[in-house]
Amino acid sequence: MHLASDTITYILLFLALYVEVFFLITYFEFKAISLTKIFAGQGKKKSEDEFPSVSMIVPVWNEETTILKTIFSILKLNYPKDKLSIFIVDDGSTDNTWRVLQVFAHNKQIKLLRKENGGKYTALNYALEFVDSDLVGCLDADSFVHPEALRRIATEFDDSEIMAVTPSIKIFEPKGILGLIQKAEYIFGIFLRKVFSNLNAVYITPGPFSIFRRSVFQKIGGYRHAHNTEDMEIAMRMQKNFMKISNVSNAFVYTIAPTTFKALYKQRLRWVHGFLKNAIDYRGMFFRPQYGNLGMVVLPAAGFSVFSTMYFFGTVVINWINISILKIKEVSTIGLSWSGFNFDFFYVNTDIVVFISIIAVLGTLFIIVTSRGLAEEKYKFGLDSILFLMFYTALAPIWMTKAIYNVIFVKETKWR
Repeated sequence: MHLASDTITYILLFLALYVEVFFLITYFEFKAISLTKIFAGQGKKKSEDEFPSVSMIVPVWNEETTILKTIFSILKLNYPKDKLSIFIVDDGSTDNTWRVLQVFAHNKQIKLLRKENGGKYTALNYALEFVDSDLVGCLDADSFVHPEALRRIATEFDDSEIMAVTPSIKIFEPKGILGLIQKAEYIFGIFLRKVFSNLNAVYITPGPFSIFRRSVFQKIGGYRHAHNTEDMEIAMRMQKNFMKISNVSNAFVYTIAPTTFKALYKQRLRWVHGFLKNAIDYRGMFFRPQYGNLGMVVLPAAGFSVFSTMYFFGTVVINWINISILKIKEVSTIGLSWSGFNFDFFYVNTDIVVFISIIAVLGTLFIIVTSRGLAEEKYKFGLDSILFLMFYTALAPIWMTKAIYNVIFVKETKWR
């Protein structure tokens, strides 16, 4: 049993280290290529009339406290006003959202739509019926977009092969320990999303400000329920149809983070459950060379991360229990005692697992520093990074365990 456990540990640590190094090499390789293109003059500015027309869809359900700030952030975008339309869909709100929205009733840029509650994906599909622009995007009603984000994303569509572009998401004014942990997590995600883009392996087009060519929906259909993760399913469907998804790392959008553990738990439970269910639905893409890096590296790595997190968390818990049992036996036998602390290098653990673990942690630290530079953070390392390293691996298994349970016993998760 001990041999089997050690073997699994070696394999998981090796794979984790391999993936870290692979992602870092990919990032810096493509960064060098991008800099070469810029210096070669391939990053020319577009004139106003060259920008494509864009429709932004904002699905709304009981968002009376945040919706105005969201809409005003779109109106403040540095983008030709005659080429930007906004569709706000009230998906059967039961609060004062519809009344609040009437402030935009006479705004020619904005079209207010209302329907019975059916879920976010139905609201998006309803708005798509009215869209006739070149590009179409979505912005969640609790998110706010940087004034330059759309202009930066639209430029990416100069490449005719690109069918969708994702932004970089940051936490808006994080509060408390949970907020800071999520801030670091989202910044870490900016690095991963850029690497996935470089590998042509993006498998999520997040609700906050992902932009698509309208032809995407004409070719493969609209959004689906997809286990309450329609933003993941549409990206997986695009990849299955060999549609290229890119990322613009300096196109920032800000979202409000859950402030309580209960709210965070529900959100992450939905995300992990959605990933596992969509992975099952699109299992035919795993380890298939025709899907490139997505099928051979990124999707298996995402599944591996869930398994490895649960394994190492379980190992730590079991070790703590065993140590506690031994300590209880010791105390019951000889009573409490304190012999002082004497450090001796002879007792330093020199097992290869320890060295691999240290290298893996150093790799994670390097990714965090790189991520913060990519996210244009002022400091290369902050309190949020420390809290993330200290607590995230203890928090994540809580919702992962429940998500796996729900998948096994076919239980659905709720949106909120």
